[in-house]
Amino acid sequence: MSQKQEKPELLAVIRLRGKVNVHFKVQETLDMLNIRRSNYMTLVPNTPSFLGMLKKAKDCVTWGEINKKALEHVLMKRGELPGKTKITNKYLKDHTPYTTIKALSKAFLACEVDFKDVPEMKRFFRLHPARKGYKKVKRGFAEGGELGYRGSAINELIIRMA
Repeated sequence: MSQKQEKPELLAVIRLRGKVNVHFKVQETLDMLNIRRSNYMTLVPNTPSFLGMLKKAKDCVTWGEINKKALEHVLMKRGELPGKTKITNKYLKDHTPYTTIKALSKAFLACEVDFKDVPEMKRFFRLHPARKGYKKVKRGFAEGGELGYRGSAINELIIRMA
């Protein structure tokens, strides 16, 4: 019997709620995920350790599997270097083995590259509040709200926020 080895999918995690009345253990978990403020997004692999962290912080964040189109969009619009400088194809060509943002996003999706492999790239993305607003920020996604696991519906939210 051979088990099928699947690559871990990449999850996009967006913090929707602020810092007030957040338990200190949940706050530490959010700090470890590099989402210290509301409307910040980060990318994590779909592994049991990260899923445990997300379940702990489920009342403050939403997450789901990101697709190539949304990842390219957020890297192009919101990828930053120090000094709030945007990531460009020229910077990638000079400092990484990836020549374009499309190639970098493909490597991110295949979990071949991490934030630390792109020198000086910030490990989070600052997003705008969602255009046309949120439904309810105190309820789970399955209950008609915005929080918790939302699967591939995260891509639509990312496009609205970038």
